Amino acid sequence: MTSFQIQPRLVVDDAASAIEFYVTALKAEELSRFAMPSGEIVNADIRIGDATFSLTEADGSINRSPTQLGGSPLLLTLSVDDADAVSDAMVAAGAEVMIPIDDRFYGRREGRLQDPAGHLWIVSQYLHEPPDAPAGLSAPS
Repeated sequence: MTSFQIQPRLVVDDAASAIEFYVTALKAEELSRFAMPSGEIVNADIRIGDATFSLTEADGSINRSPTQLGGSPLLLTLSVDDADAVSDAMVAAGAEVMIPIDDRFYGRREGRLQDPAGHLWIVSQYLHEPPDAPAGLSAPS
């Protein structure tokens, strides 16, 4: 079977500001940055924990940001040890709470935030197995 790997590339209006947000709020590490002579960032690779994703500047035609689309069609789930602390750090760096962090019936403490670039993040902390969990629904590994 062919091996697959997926790496999201987030389209943002201001990649430098987005990188600064992720570094400040999520302790991200910028792995690489490729920019045009004009300063426009065409690709930046970012790592948060074990996860890697890329950023690129919006161009208004093919690469459109959430602000150009009127919202984000994508939810990014960030599994963390302390959802409250991560949410607080994101808000302090400029994110907006869309759904407050709270204990959910399915065994997670989570909520939804929108980062300053318009991307939506579910900040999720495993608490316990949900009651009567269906087969295959278990703790993150």
